[in-house]
Amino acid sequence: MATPLQPLQFGDPPRLGPYVVQARLQTLPTGFVYLAQDEAGRAVSVALLTRGAAMDAAARERFLTSARQARTARGGVLGWIGRARGRAPANTPRIIAMDEGPAPWVAVPYTPGEQSASWFLSSVMMTGTLIGDRHGPDFVPYWLGDRVPAAPAPPPPAPPPTETRRAVMVALSALVALLVLAIAIAWMLLGRKEDPPGPGRPLPATQYVPTPPPVPSPSDTLKPSPSPSPGESGVSPRPSLPGDDDRPGDI
Repeated sequence: MATPLQPLQFGDPPRLGPYVVQARLQTLPTGFVYLAQDEAGRAVSVALLTRGAAMDAAARERFLTSARQARTARGGVLGWIGRARGRAPANTPRIIAMDEGPAPWVAVPYTPGEQSASWFLSSVMMTGTLIGDRHGPDFVPYWLGDRVPAAPAPPPPAPPPTETRRAVMVALSALVALLVLAIAIAWMLLGRKEDPPGPGRPLPATQYVPTPPPVPSPSDTLKPSPSPSPGESGVSPRPSLPGDDDRPGDI
């Protein structure tokens, strides 16, 4: 039967190693089982301890020991011999990735209805055979009340940006050059006075070239001048003026 998915809650890690956490599969007293997905889109089941179990050295070591034994039991020739002799459980999930840091987790392939990564969380609690009748109060581990997911520590912050001495000198030189250029442009625009207009260019001297007199053409030289007719005298009549009739001596 497939385990119903539960939405992520506050405190659940968004990512575990290369896997993106998508939902909760199980919530146990010792840890959480998540449905995650890798970059290729393959679904995996990831078991993560609670913060209380991860802070307890003995509980964390029991969790990691079961994961190491499962990896050895399923890998190589020794794993095949161990399964043949019955030393390793047949339903041990195949581990594809694990983290042994302060917040350990184990990832196995996810198949609905099959054994998930919760198999490794069952080894965190101490179990044994009790002889006789139980009397008195029941004891539980002190860390069982801290059921917050043991989220991996965030990556360290990036170091503050530092510049070398050479880079600082280059930047300072560029700033000084820009300042000098700005001052030069301001002086050219504001401090420069207009020069008085210089004398104009003198006009060129006028040159008079005398033209020769017209030369008569040969046809005009050979043409005879007209002679007066016999009835015409060479003296042109004088025009009469008023008062000429009253002159004495005129008839």
